[in-house]
Amino acid sequence: MALLIVNLDKFIGNADAWRDAFEEQLPELEIRIWPNAGELGDIEYLAFMHPDFDILPPFPNLKAMLSRAAGVDDIVNHPKLPQAPLGKLEPSGGDPMMTEYVVMHVLRFHRDMPAYQAYQAKREWHRAPIMRPEQRRVGFLGYGMMAKAPALVLKSLDFNVSAWVRTPKEDAEVPIFHGPDQLEPFLRQTDIAVCLLPLTQETEGIFCARTFAMMPKGAMLVNVGRGKHVVDEDLIEALDSGQLSYAALDALWPEPLPTESPLWAHPKITGMPHVARRPTVAGLVTEIATNIRRLAAGESLLQEIDIAAGY
Repeated sequence: MALLIVNLDKFIGNADAWRDAFEEQLPELEIRIWPNAGELGDIEYLAFMHPDFDILPPFPNLKAMLSRAAGVDDIVNHPKLPQAPLGKLEPSGGDPMMTEYVVMHVLRFHRDMPAYQAYQAKREWHRAPIMRPEQRRVGFLGYGMMAKAPALVLKSLDFNVSAWVRTPKEDAEVPIFHGPDQLEPFLRQTDIAVCLLPLTQETEGIFCARTFAMMPKGAMLVNVGRGKHVVDEDLIEALDSGQLSYAALDALWPEPLPTESPLWAHPKITGMPHVARRPTVAGLVTEIATNIRRLAAGESLLQEIDIAAGY
């Protein structure tokens, strides 16, 4: 039984850190680091970050694949995707770094911090009107584990929090809108939209002129989903017209953002280089080990991807 790590050691830690963590948590598992795959028939598990399936060989005894990437749109549509269950390496309770990142930007916008920074730069003593949290409506697009944790933190601070999802969610902690027909009613009651959607054919370009027009005048956007969720030209037009007040973009397209992109210098945009969260090697090994033990017990992967749905 062996696990092949592909590219993870290039993004997080190094080969020694991965081997040491597995030795501590799952010592019976042999760890191989690509491109040193060894005997392909030994490999039962793949753990990767942005793998190139055009280069990877076939693995005849593969039982499961585990992806570190937040989005799997570049994986599920690959014609050479192996026929094995695919799961995401995500902590079941969400990532505290994602929670703090989302809450940070919502609070920045809620308290109008970009405007105060502009006043300070001009040495202007100006007090903007203050809105209480119960007057502010925060809407999450997507209500999976990464969205639920910050949504509940904001709810605990008395913000009015709701979410929009593809299919109904029973017993959710916040009001739920679902499906294409309820997107417009959801956006019309959303002052700060937080996007944590997967990227699919249906969600690509979901933030565009049409949907910006649905939002209350002066609304704000926090995108920690995928860069292709936002149509950049429409975002700039909405910000320049005053339809939107601010946008915070941690996911952009392409990445790195070209130096000639107008997003860099726009005064109402906070652009960051995809830094919302950084997991640890030990944490990821814990998720991998848990999934391997589940499969050995006849259970499914914790965060198994629906290949047909794309997430």
